[in-house]
Amino acid sequence: MSLSSDRITPRRDGIQYGRAVAAGKILYVGALACLNTTGYLVPGASDNTLIADGVAVQFADNSLGADGALTIIVDKRVHRFNNSANADRITIANIGDNCYVVDDQTVALTNGGSTRPLAGEISDVDDDGVWVKFN
Repeated sequence: MSLSSDRITPRRDGIQYGRAVAAGKILYVGALACLNTTGYLVPGASDNTLIADGVAVQFADNSLGADGALTIIVDKRVHRFNNSANADRITIANIGDNCYVVDDQTVALTNGGSTRPLAGEISDVDDDGVWVKFN
């Protein structure tokens, strides 16, 4: 039904979200945090990882907890990660392309034969790593 009066519409800034942590997982501050296929947060390319979600802003030790026993904040702004090596190394020629999660601090140019989840878009590359914009 269409509005017939003013409405206060909830909003989010699109920068930080609270995310429930998967059972048995530990995330460190600064880790590349991913969502698994059931919607819980895992570090890097852990089991059943679907897509990168951002960077963990808080430490979470859910090694003894059930899915969702802990919730942490994930930041979706552009962040710098370690660059992969050899054929998976990202260069400035790849700016604007997608990159993929290797672990909780490294990204690569390829999806590793469909074994790596999408990290996001390559925003920049410098001597210290790859700047990633999360989708």
